[in-house]
Parts: sequence; structure tokens; C-alpha cells
Amino acid sequence: MKSGRRTLRRVPSERPDRAAFTACQRLAFGTVAEVYDRARPAYPAAALDGLLAYAGLTAGEVVLEVGAGTGTATRQLAQRGLGVVAVEPSAEMAAVGARSCVRYRKVRFVVAEFEAWTPPRRFPALVCANAWHWIDADTRYALAAAALGPGGTLACLWTLPNWSRCALRDELRAVYAAVAPELEPRFPMHPGSDPGELAGDWTAEIAAAAELFAEPRVEWVPWSLERSADAYVELLGTHQDHILEQPKRRDALMAAIAETIDRSGAPMTLPTTTRLCLARRR
Repeated sequence: MKSGRRTLRRVPSERPDRAAFTACQRLAFGTVAEVYDRARPAYPAAALDGLLAYAGLTAGEVVLEVGAGTGTATRQLAQRGLGVVAVEPSAEMAAVGARSCVRYRKVRFVVAEFEAWTPPRRFPALVCANAWHWIDADTRYALAAAALGPGGTLACLWTLPNWSRCALRDELRAVYAAVAPELEPRFPMHPGSDPGELAGDWTAEIAAAAELFAEPRVEWVPWSLERSADAYVELLGTHQDHILEQPKRRDALMAAIAETIDRSGAPMTLPTTTRLCLARRR
């Protein structure tokens, strides 16, 4: 396995305050924008069906997407006939997204932090795919409500691996423990993690924001991620905890993971669920 294909640019992880550090973390994805666009999986059609049905969206309407990244969900929404105003804090990610969506006339990318952006209008739905946990927890529901019209839909999606059903989990946990023991299992692609913690308790969060939102719903769409050793390692390289790892240790970790998958004699198969969380603005 050639480690050169897995070399990622280091992003400084030391910041003088928590807000700046969080900004650094979520902007780290921009350092691997092209790989991110290539490696990240699309969302299952059933999740998009559930979103559109709950929101009552029809072709031609324009929705807001927050943390749009390189446009994975943006393209899927546009393919359903929707216009999208896609807000993304990383200029590198937004550039890739805008390029990938150039064929869709009603898609517009805006480079901005959602917390500092002023919506030009009220939208019938706000969609946030794999990014809601990066938005400031103290203000995100108020900001979402301000961007939505009455009865508008807040829809957040997470793609979460089900490590308990992965045949290689124990072997991969041993690899992480041996090669990168300091890499804490706080993010979902670490085989020792509990990915459900990242998405949080949606019903409880909506209850806490009950003056703004109601009718919480959570839908689970199971599917399976299958990748060759090289493709799986490439996917790992688009996740924040792996991006920010020390380069030499990260390369050693990636090589050991690829070797483990190759040794199994089959592609990496990771049972996965897309979690669709919905609520309605009062």
C-alpha cells in the first residue's frame, strides 16, 4: 500500500479559545475538499423521501442548506427539483460544491458561517446534513427559526456506522489502540465510538426549544457501506479526527487499517444508518 496517496495537510489544532478551536475543527474539512467530494457517500433515497414528505416540499421550491460541504446533499435535493441556497463556511468546500452543482440553475453556494449570516428571506425548509453538531449549540435553534417561515421544516441528517455489527470491529479497535492510542473514540469512524452520541437526543433538544419548534420526528434508514481497503482509507481521511492527527501517526494508522482489511480477504463492510431528524417551526 502506498502511503503517499494518504498524505493530508496538517491543520493547527491549538487555539487560544474554544470558539476559535471549534472553527478550526470544522474548517479542517476544506483541506481535503476534493477527496471529501469523491469519498463521502450519498444519502439514501428513503431519507430524502422522508424529508420531502414531512416538509410537503414540491419541485421548484427553494430550501436552505446549512453546512453544505461539497454539495453531496445539495445535489440530491436539486435532483428532486428543489432550489438550494447552500451556506458553507469553508471556501474550499464551497468551491467544489458550486462546481459540482453548476448544472443546477437554482443552486447557489454562499461562503459564510451560519451563525454570522443573515438569511435574505424565509425558507420552507432548512436542511443540515452531517453538520448540525458543528453549529453553535446555544444559538442554532434560534437561528434556524429565524431562517424558516411559520410551519417550516428543520431537517438534520447524520450518517452513523453501526460498529456493533461490523465483523472487523475488534481487529480495527486493536489497530487504533496500538498505533494511535491517543485518538479518542469521540467521532463516528473510530471503531471504539458510540456514533449515536454525536447526533444527540433529538426529541429532548426540540423539547428544550419548544417555544420555537414542535412535532419532532426521528426516522432511521439502514444501509451498508462497502469499500475496498484503499477507498475506505480515503474515506477515513475526510473525517475531522483523522485529518487533525499527526501526519506520521496518521499515515501509520491508515496503512495498518488497509492491511487489516486486505488481510480479511474481502472489502470493508460497515453496517450504517442514516438518521433523519425532523421538526416544525411554530
